[in-house]
Amino acid sequence: MPVRNRFAELHAEIAEWRRDIHAHPEILYETHRTSALVAEKLREFGCDEVVTGIGRTGVVGVIRGKATGSGRVIGLRADMDALPIHEATGVDYASKTPGAMHACGHDGHTAMLLGAARYLAETRNFDGTAVVIFQPAEEGGAGARAMCEDGLMERFGIGEVYGMHNWPGLPVGSFAIRPGAFFAATDQFDIALTGKGGHAAKPHETVDTTVMAAHLVTALQTIASRNADPVDQVVVSVTSFQTSSNAFNVIPQGVHLKGTVRTMSPAMRDLAEHRIRALAAHVTAGFGGSAEISYHRGYPVMVNHEEPTEFAAAVAARVAGECGEAPLVMGGEDFAFMLEERPGAYILVGNGDTAMVHHPEYDFNDAAIPAGCSWWVGIVEERMPA
Repeated sequence: MPVRNRFAELHAEIAEWRRDIHAHPEILYETHRTSALVAEKLREFGCDEVVTGIGRTGVVGVIRGKATGSGRVIGLRADMDALPIHEATGVDYASKTPGAMHACGHDGHTAMLLGAARYLAETRNFDGTAVVIFQPAEEGGAGARAMCEDGLMERFGIGEVYGMHNWPGLPVGSFAIRPGAFFAATDQFDIALTGKGGHAAKPHETVDTTVMAAHLVTALQTIASRNADPVDQVVVSVTSFQTSSNAFNVIPQGVHLKGTVRTMSPAMRDLAEHRIRALAAHVTAGFGGSAEISYHRGYPVMVNHEEPTEFAAAVAARVAGECGEAPLVMGGEDFAFMLEERPGAYILVGNGDTAMVHHPEYDFNDAAIPAGCSWWVGIVEERMPA
């Protein structure tokens, strides 16, 4: 099952949908234009049901096969939201919204799933039901969780669910996947350190929060180097260091540290949080100060289920000739919430030699469209053969 000829015919049209979405990026749950466009297309394609407003601005289309005796229902998910980044690609379809751009390729994901939905609605060459899921707010808003909390899986009877993400650096149209933990859990911390401010010429009369915070930043790096098993993955990054003063001659009363924690297992996630709390409390106490710690658990580890992963890889190999082994990714992906609800798998499709995602010069590679669409269709037709 190589790339399907129909997607060569539809390639230009699907690319045009993608570029229209790209020119009108919408952030988090504010995907009103994109959601309306998706719903309109799904109705044009003749989907049996089109439901809007799931997970606030999510859209779901239901496509029943020529037969439904198998009783199987497979969900296919694409994300729709953009990022708060100012675009620097210079393409003629660049973002028309200042400070927002599709810097992660969700425009491409949405267009490819629309292309697959059109094909599936035209052919219906499967025994079961395909549910196409268009999700808002992947970029930090947990849109997948919101859709699940709105009853996505139960309402549509979804038994398995599959997702896809483009990946710069992989050859265009190639695929890569791995079973088990794939994308990291993504947590955030905010630590407010309090000391005793004063004149910079009299540090002995103060409790110097800048020195205290500097020691804490260094101490936090020992979580990876001295607390974690060397074969486990953990990243603790302090990404913001802000004092309560910007004067040259003032030792500030307070310092704020912010950062992120990335882990690949629940045990390491628990360990990292415990050590951050302990280090913050004891390092500051050692200097005569104090710390108020806010720790927020974000997306969980995204875990591919073993048998669906083998199946997804086999479909990809039939499309592209082979399917490679993907690396562990310390970035987060809220498809994790859907994989906690149902078995399934998440795959990477090659975007070629382009800027990395979340970069102002990134752009989705339209050459990947036929392979991506063919993989979606293969998931449905091979899992639920007519």
